[in-house]
Amino acid sequence: MSDKNVRKVALEVLLRVEKEGGFSHLLLSQEMKKSNVASIDEGLLTEIVYGTMERKLTLDFYLEPFISKPQKVNEWVRMLLRMSLFQMEYLDKVPSYAVINEAVNIAKQKGHRGIASFVNGVLRSIQRKGVPSLSSIKDPVERLAIETSHPVWLVKRWIASFGFEVTKEMCEKNLEKKPISIRVNTLKTTKQEVLTRLEEEKIEAVPSSLIDDAIIIHHGNILKTQLLEEGYITIQDVSSMLAAQSLQVSEEMSVLDACSAPGGKATFLAEQMNNTGTVYAYDLHKNKINLITDQANRLGLSNIVIKVQDARKIQHIHEQEFFDRILIDAPCSGLGVIRSKPDIKYNKKKEDLERLQSIQLNILQEVAPLLKKDGKLVYSTCTVDPAENEEVVKQFLQLQPTYKVDETWLEELQQSKYERANVTECGVQLFPQTFNSDGFFMTRLIRNEEE
Repeated sequence: MSDKNVRKVALEVLLRVEKEGGFSHLLLSQEMKKSNVASIDEGLLTEIVYGTMERKLTLDFYLEPFISKPQKVNEWVRMLLRMSLFQMEYLDKVPSYAVINEAVNIAKQKGHRGIASFVNGVLRSIQRKGVPSLSSIKDPVERLAIETSHPVWLVKRWIASFGFEVTKEMCEKNLEKKPISIRVNTLKTTKQEVLTRLEEEKIEAVPSSLIDDAIIIHHGNILKTQLLEEGYITIQDVSSMLAAQSLQVSEEMSVLDACSAPGGKATFLAEQMNNTGTVYAYDLHKNKINLITDQANRLGLSNIVIKVQDARKIQHIHEQEFFDRILIDAPCSGLGVIRSKPDIKYNKKKEDLERLQSIQLNILQEVAPLLKKDGKLVYSTCTVDPAENEEVVKQFLQLQPTYKVDETWLEELQQSKYERANVTECGVQLFPQTFNSDGFFMTRLIRNEEE
């Protein structure tokens, strides 16, 4: 496939993400298969799609002085200008004149000569004059929002919660590529064996300093190896592994993973239990249940019971005090995984956070009676918003006086490796910059005898 076709596919993916509000990584994967994108072109295609989305608000700021009647510009033309400008400003693989020529050709094919002439004029003017300076934005909050391409309301919200410097660091980190982390299946192999295999495959990797069974990939494509297929490893973010590890499971336990798909935490729990006991992996979405089954089969795990089940109705099928451990990785806004799914930051609204907070609290309330006395419950989300994290925990503790935050766990978190994390009385907030991982919140609650 030529670069020209790669750019046409990139435009189609970007338009689908904008129109359908779907997850960019899924739409990109679908379009790659549909268009038979050659593996040699996948990198450029991914870079254009993700880069254009990541920098959308910055690119619109750069384009604004060069478009006299923005209301008359079709959405596909605006997107074509965005992705072309992204390549001109942020990629040095292809010279600007070549990017402009490709954009004009696409405009001719998709529109008409008039549109092609408009696209040519805008891009050549930018090439000649350069983009406007971000320093012209006097308000520091607005400048940070445009500079890092985050909605102003979101930046203001984070500043109110965490302060300007932490927010700035988080916004900047969200523009960086996240390293891939993998979890070793110690039922089949060892960490050292996997590291040796990776070295043989010319993949640069180092052991994680946070998780004993984790490895961080610095360079190379893990998907090109047979390690996944053989069930030796699982791709999983270290923050997600930390949540599962914090549950402190042991052999022969009964464990609930209430919102399980795609199954990364459930399979990690099952591995930690040495394939004994039972992990009940439930999820509301039928179409995602197969992902858990596939994971369990690939890893050779037989101690996982997988079922379609609404976490808000689990009391219908389990007696009270049935589980030794409960994990609630609750549905959330996903504002901690913007690096992997940049479209999230444009699609979420304040009302979404309020709606999700209600769901999260309902799930906690429903499962609370199912934990044995002296059992442990981990509540986690892949977001950085206090409304879905600390506030949910505080409300839950008010409603359930037999529960409290595990203070011994909080003390463990104060160890040096967590010194950059935001540890509060309710749990720990990991930012993308904390461990160069996903933004993640987790807390461990314990249930005592009623007083």
